[in-house]
Amino acid sequence: MNSIFSNLPNTWVIKNIPDVFFFQEGPGVRKWQFREKGIKLLNGSNINNGILDLSNTKLYLDEAEAGGPYRHFLANEGDLVIASSGVVVDNFHNKIAFVKKEHLPLCMNTSTIRFQVLDDKLATLEFLKYFLKTKLFKIQIGKLITGSAQLNFGPSHLKKIQIPLPPLDDQIRIATVLTRAERLIAKRKESIKALDELLKSTFLEMFGDPVRNEKGWEKKVLKDVCLRITDGTHFSPPITKEGIPYITAKHVRENKVNFFSNPWYISEKDHKDIYKRCDPKSGDILYIKDGATTGYAAINRYNFEFSMLSSLALLRVDTSKCNSEYLCYWLNNRIVKAKILQGMSGGAIQRLTLTKINVLPVNLPPLPLQNQFAAIVEKVESIKAKQTQSLAELENLYASLSQRAFKGELDLSRVVGDEPETELRQIMGETRRAFTKNGLNLQTALAT
Repeated sequence: MNSIFSNLPNTWVIKNIPDVFFFQEGPGVRKWQFREKGIKLLNGSNINNGILDLSNTKLYLDEAEAGGPYRHFLANEGDLVIASSGVVVDNFHNKIAFVKKEHLPLCMNTSTIRFQVLDDKLATLEFLKYFLKTKLFKIQIGKLITGSAQLNFGPSHLKKIQIPLPPLDDQIRIATVLTRAERLIAKRKESIKALDELLKSTFLEMFGDPVRNEKGWEKKVLKDVCLRITDGTHFSPPITKEGIPYITAKHVRENKVNFFSNPWYISEKDHKDIYKRCDPKSGDILYIKDGATTGYAAINRYNFEFSMLSSLALLRVDTSKCNSEYLCYWLNNRIVKAKILQGMSGGAIQRLTLTKINVLPVNLPPLPLQNQFAAIVEKVESIKAKQTQSLAELENLYASLSQRAFKGELDLSRVVGDEPETELRQIMGETRRAFTKNGLNLQTALAT
């Protein structure tokens, strides 16, 4: 028996995927076959966050072809579909979804695979869905394909994949637990998103439309409200495994700087040469000035020294004239951003120059009103920080639940169809205790 399936309960069996599930890769439909109407073609880009969304589909197949040579590739309601090519490993769990009635008619296309159960007395597609999200699957598929950053696999690889199968009732219970855990995570994400939307709507209520400026606020440009406007280094220093943090546009999103999600470092010598240029401080605004995410602004809340690339501009706000929180939300406002990006320079890679940034317009309400908005931001961000921490814990617990479920370690005897959320929380609590007893850290356990 494969070592990754050791110590399973006696009631479990190990099967090769082809023995339990039918699977089929989409055909390689050629560009010249694409039509503007007809039968929709399924692509990997249609599968995101576990949902199949065809609303933006622009690729169609002629109805005659779909009903003729491609009829064997027409999807059915209830099919489990995945993206199988060009998928980042860490995002594969989001590229799995079910076909629903409203998606039909739908034809498979290249880089997608669909699954059906061969014997519904032996296995369920819901159980397979959760297995495909596990390390057990990724470990096996990783040994069969080349490359590590992206998954590119097909039927020949799936034929060699093994899946552990508990009795059918336990498969249903495991899928039930994991589905409810995913719903908790989804609810937490929705609440965080709602807080973000609350701040955006509050900004508009307090300051009005930024372009029409119906409240008649004083108009200034950025250089009038900033003590300093500069950017990072214009040469790319060698990246090291440790040293001084080095921040680029990839570390900045709307209202958020996250260095630790994908940290880069440079040598202390290179840092000393670069640091003189911008000297970033806590409270400065980092503003993306070139690349795909140009126009995103976020306040630096780090208290350590770091260097940054020229894709980022640094805005040091004169707090006697303008509040940094207000200015950050001003720059991130979708109406303001759209107007700014209309004036971007460049060809294939468009960018904002420092000259352009210096004269970007900004409405300047009275400072006390700006400060009032900043106080609201502080309160909401405090709530959001707790929600984000809760989300991280839920995601860690989900990962550990999945690990225990596919090792046969969960007590499933009390999982029923109408199980209340409190019961799920008890199961998750037991999972937490199982990984933290004797001082074992949950994060450490998940890394093994």
